[in-house]
Amino acid sequence: MRRLTSTRRATATASAVLTLALGATACGDDSPGPASGQELSGQTVTVAGVWTGSEQKNFRKVLDAFTEQTGAKTVFVPTGDNVSTFVGSKIEGGNAPDVAMVPQVGVLQQFAKEGWLAPLSPKTTTTATGNLPDVWRTYGTVDKTYYGLYFKAAHKSTVWYSPDAFQQAGVAEPKSYADLLKVGRTLADSGLPAFSVAGQDGWTLTDWFENIYLSQAGPEKYDQLAAHKLPWTDASVVTALTTLGEVFKDKQLVAGGAATALRTDFPASVGNVFGPKPTAGMVYEGDFVGGVAKDDFGKKPGVDAKFFPFPAVGAGKAPVVSGGDAAVVLKNGKNQKAAHLLLEFMATPEAASVWAGAGGFLSPNKDVKLSAYADDITRTTAGSLVDAGDSVRFDMSDQAPAAFGGTAGVGEWKLLQDFLRDPSDPKATAAKLEAAAAKAYKN
Repeated sequence: MRRLTSTRRATATASAVLTLALGATACGDDSPGPASGQELSGQTVTVAGVWTGSEQKNFRKVLDAFTEQTGAKTVFVPTGDNVSTFVGSKIEGGNAPDVAMVPQVGVLQQFAKEGWLAPLSPKTTTTATGNLPDVWRTYGTVDKTYYGLYFKAAHKSTVWYSPDAFQQAGVAEPKSYADLLKVGRTLADSGLPAFSVAGQDGWTLTDWFENIYLSQAGPEKYDQLAAHKLPWTDASVVTALTTLGEVFKDKQLVAGGAATALRTDFPASVGNVFGPKPTAGMVYEGDFVGGVAKDDFGKKPGVDAKFFPFPAVGAGKAPVVSGGDAAVVLKNGKNQKAAHLLLEFMATPEAASVWAGAGGFLSPNKDVKLSAYADDITRTTAGSLVDAGDSVRFDMSDQAPAAFGGTAGVGEWKLLQDFLRDPSDPKATAAKLEAAAAKAYKN
């Protein structure tokens, strides 16, 4: 979400690497691809994804590096939040994009089962096997076939705060979840409620739940619940909802209470902490908060916008929840040859470095140098994500069928919004979640 410090230099670096990649293809690699750098001249590759604003702008710089070397024109098509519906309608209408950036494991699995995806090329597979931890390749694999190349990652276990607010309240970064609530109430006593909660966006509430659940219940149960091999009525779910409800019901902790939170979207939640008239001291969400704070509110991450890791809950370990966007090639696209070559490029650390230099980006690629990132706080976050390796757990709602974990107004998003509105009965909420999950996973 930050501008490139030197767009021309970053693009040139990526282009030089792409030239080598194309040369390797010409020398006998059996993956799709042109024999020379400009053989795609006159062709168009269409890429669909959810990104808007600065995220879309910075991803276009990656596409520009591909264009400069291959001659292929690239077109980015925004999908809106519901990627599944968008892509499905385009396929049905005979106008499918060549590549889609899929933000949910469940949607990727759905696409594969519908027969919409082409397996990744041998070259992409080989490159990714060398530079992605096993967990990221697993999330991109369906029935032992590798379809999704994870290009952009998010570290969703970060709590962002205003250093001025902490200084005024006389508090320090908490080391446990109990300390987090104590710090929040101290902030409120000093005149500023603890958290701006983006309850209008149901996905932020799933992230709250997932961090608490992973820390309390542990990774084994987390994986079971994500696959719906454990029912949402399990005692561990009720315990996590009870813990989350302690935040939701406390007006010292939720700025403006539930009513205000349910009218607050994610960008506004960041502005409520880092904007000109703060109404809260902290905002929980992923590393991308720093990009919004910088681009939209002029804050410098690491100086006047800081974060600490989401703390361990009770006797559990500190969670590391991640999300990410996987590039897939659609069988119904008009230009599969160029689409595969684009993914071969995106599998390289140099392609990721283009966006890393622009900011608002983390790569799961362990070969991306930390020096490629634009600032120290992003380097710290990126290093933490890479160091977590296979202990990272992917966003649980993103692993679910879209009807349960990825659609506004239904399923987990809506039920957690209802719970934010009234957190008095965790057992009833768990039962509703189980009913919605059973229906979605059955279909």
